[in-house]
Amino acid sequence: MEKIGFIGLGIMGKPMALNLLKAGYVVTILSHSKAAAALIDAGAQSVTTCKLVAQQSDIIITMLPDAPVVEQVLSGPEGALAGIQPGSLFIDMSTVSPSTATHTYRLIREKGVDALDAPVSGGQVGAETATLSIMVGGDEAAFQRALPIFQAMGKTVVHVGESGAGQTTKACNQLIVGITIQAVAEAFTLAQKAGVDLEKMREVLLGGFAQSRILDLHGKRIINRDFQPGGKLKFHQKDMAIALQIGEDLAVSLKGTALVATQMDKAVALGLGDLDHSALALLVEANVGPAVIMSK
Repeated sequence: MEKIGFIGLGIMGKPMALNLLKAGYVVTILSHSKAAAALIDAGAQSVTTCKLVAQQSDIIITMLPDAPVVEQVLSGPEGALAGIQPGSLFIDMSTVSPSTATHTYRLIREKGVDALDAPVSGGQVGAETATLSIMVGGDEAAFQRALPIFQAMGKTVVHVGESGAGQTTKACNQLIVGITIQAVAEAFTLAQKAGVDLEKMREVLLGGFAQSRILDLHGKRIINRDFQPGGKLKFHQKDMAIALQIGEDLAVSLKGTALVATQMDKAVALGLGDLDHSALALLVEANVGPAVIMSK
């Protein structure tokens, strides 16, 4: 089995790396990561720099917050680019812009290395249960090489096109999720103001055309006031900005996306950025009437 280097052990990355270990892969991580101890206990190897991760790995995976962090991990004398070996495969599973993905692809290819952009959807639950949806951009041969690894982390794995296509698909995913969270938040606020039992309303709506995972999972979060992050609002804010930039580049009007992006900007400005993106409901409630900004 190919040796994997995994950089980025946050809410999503940690369980994804654990699932690779469970699948029998040799996984190398950074020793200074907050999650390093748990991964080492599970069998991971650890090194001190991104360069060493790349040197000791056939396949390097990054799962990072944004483009500047991806660039930081790749660049410099101790960066992954300094250690990456010809014939390796680099997979960025972070959510960045398509232009960032294609730029990274070109940098990696100059090293004689294949590259894929493979962002994911499914949140913390999907990462923990290895049921992520993985949308992949890049060359077909590189995708086939990576497929067994993706299947150890996800349930739905699709090669959607050339470099950057995975990130465009993720942007489309995020605008749908963001707009749907806004819709659920507005519906719940409206129903609560009218005196409707939200648990019962959620139950019946889940049996009809309004059914969705957002209504199911995030509707429950809103009812329970449980905004511990499965996906942080500030990262979704970043993703909506990416979607709007793609729309601008392609001359596509994204009015609904723009509206929800503005709501997310306001929510982050109010200090809600580190809460789950379902905490967007708190802003809707605050705009309607008195609300306590709270989380468990």
